Amino acid sequence: MVALVTPFENDRAGQGGRLDEKSLRHLVDFHVKEGTRVIVPVGTTGESATLTHEEHEKVIRIVVEQAAGRVKVLAGTGSNSTEEAVALTKAAQKTGADGALVITPYYNRPTQEGLVRHYETLASRVAFPMVIYNVPVRTGVNMLPETVARLAGIQAYVGVKEASGSISQVIDLMDRLEGRMAVYSGDDVLTYPILALGGHGTISVSANLVPRKMADLCDKALTGDLAGALAIHRELVPLHRALGLETNPIPIKTAMEIAGIMGGALRLPLIPMEIANRARLEKVLSALGIPGKGAK
Repeated sequence: MVALVTPFENDRAGQGGRLDEKSLRHLVDFHVKEGTRVIVPVGTTGESATLTHEEHEKVIRIVVEQAAGRVKVLAGTGSNSTEEAVALTKAAQKTGADGALVITPYYNRPTQEGLVRHYETLASRVAFPMVIYNVPVRTGVNMLPETVARLAGIQAYVGVKEASGSISQVIDLMDRLEGRMAVYSGDDVLTYPILALGGHGTISVSANLVPRKMADLCDKALTGDLAGALAIHRELVPLHRALGLETNPIPIKTAMEIAGIMGGALRLPLIPMEIANRARLEKVLSALGIPGKGAK
């Protein structure tokens, strides 16, 4: 699965302006062609925090229309407000998405009991397949394995995107879930280890740039070819690390611009990549055989 970027047109100041619908549709076709199984729009990588509600729903609608059933769409619908998460999830369902990725409430830092009540309320209000998203570095709260396990009996929750960065936590999570929910990597550099431990896939930032390689890595790991998957993992580790040089999605959008896939416009408060970091990123891309081609 790809954590899809949201392409913007440049405004007069060179920042992200209006939604670039043409590029968005191009990205969907690109992923269908390159083996991505599920497209995940308007998550953190999609700069959802800077989208209006109207834009949020529009991105989902465009992705669903362009995918046209060729791949599934898992729409980001989380919020730090339970009521808003309910509303966004209902809207995604109405638009025709196949499911929702629901991040833990951010900024207000709920307790573990508060997290359980948040997700219980959401599931009671919307009958829709959902994946819980745990990313403490973004939200300020770590959803513990025992907390996720308390929700595993709720039919709506089909999986969890685990991005705590802790393999120990992933192991604990898998032990507690006992196969009742799928576990997906939310950290590209840990995708191979998580798959080797019995994970079910990834929701990947790197897949925006190298979807075929990420698809092949997952396919090999999930069919038992761990040696083949490990070879791809080792090849991609420098890319995964380079995409962490600055706040996501600054590096991945910059990489896609360098590769000529789309423009790299970002909405404030995100700004263009620092020159030194861009040069480091270009060196990694060149080593992967992705020469600079300029933006389309």
